[in-house]
Amino acid sequence: MEIKAYCPMALPDDRLLTLRLGSDPDLRRRYMLLDEDLPGNVRFGLLLEILDKLAEDAALDYVRQAHPGARVVTAAIDNIYIRASADVKRDIAFSARVNFVGRTSLEVGIRVEHPLGPHGEPPAHIASCYFTMVARSTAGDGAQSLVLPAFTPEGDLGHRRWNRAIARREAYRQQQHQAQEPPSREEYGLLAALHAAQDKPGFEGLLAADCVTNGWERTYPEHENVPQKIFGGHLIRRAFEQSAICAEEVAPDRPVIVAVNRINFVQPVRMGDKLHFVSRAVYAGATSVSVETEIIRISRDRTQTNLSNSCIFTFTNVDAGLRPQPVPAIYPTTYAEDARYLAAHRRHQGHLAWKAARGR
Repeated sequence: MEIKAYCPMALPDDRLLTLRLGSDPDLRRRYMLLDEDLPGNVRFGLLLEILDKLAEDAALDYVRQAHPGARVVTAAIDNIYIRASADVKRDIAFSARVNFVGRTSLEVGIRVEHPLGPHGEPPAHIASCYFTMVARSTAGDGAQSLVLPAFTPEGDLGHRRWNRAIARREAYRQQQHQAQEPPSREEYGLLAALHAAQDKPGFEGLLAADCVTNGWERTYPEHENVPQKIFGGHLIRRAFEQSAICAEEVAPDRPVIVAVNRINFVQPVRMGDKLHFVSRAVYAGATSVSVETEIIRISRDRTQTNLSNSCIFTFTNVDAGLRPQPVPAIYPTTYAEDARYLAAHRRHQGHLAWKAARGR
């Protein structure tokens, strides 16, 4: 059963937040990856926590105009593109807005940047982020979907954001459909060459089976967001941290995050659940590594084992100056490894085509 609302709704102003790293040394230390002067020395996992909470707050600003007691939950992170390396010595500003409203869900876009510095340091666009949020009547197990009145985007910028949100949804649907397609002639040749190489005498390549890491964690009250449910930002932070460790198994130098390709929130995690993180480096480009991480929740009474989140991250191997460096090839062996390799290869080729179309 769905709760419907028909009242007119206005688009709220952008929700803003600034992380005062430039002026708060204690805060800066918490967000440092290493206690040394290192380019890109920002804990990206902690930024994911901020992004998820900010997306929730921005969505609530809109939804609660019609449903004052409503909740919103994160259904997916569609994309986070890292456009510039973050400097832990500078403030980081976040600006969140509603880009698109569907029947029961809405997209929140978040721009992350360094603002103009106190000594004239120029602004820098760090990342663009896109969250799909779903409106719910309550936080409990009896929560019902809320039908949201649509809004009409205003101005050229509003219409561009709206159209891009629709395009992202369509691109994901096409990607899901493409994943079911058999390999093309070129893709079959690529997989066949990877398998043939493993049969040659003296083969010492990196097998996909050797690029898997595992981690475990139990949830506690400090991780709670809504009653008895664990904060989604905490889950994706831990998933990212596990993925970064897995990427280090492939990248010989230093893997840095360049994209969150997709995170799906499949089932909520409850207080007291035990979490199993399984990370796989499934594909390597010339300098990049694609890592897929699943979060499996095991209930406190051990009667339920379910997939909570599926996550896809892309890292680039860099040197001390953040210049991309080569990574070794990954060789799939099983059918499942072939399927994951092929899906990542298609994402990589799509990204290269997107960059070429924009002259990057």
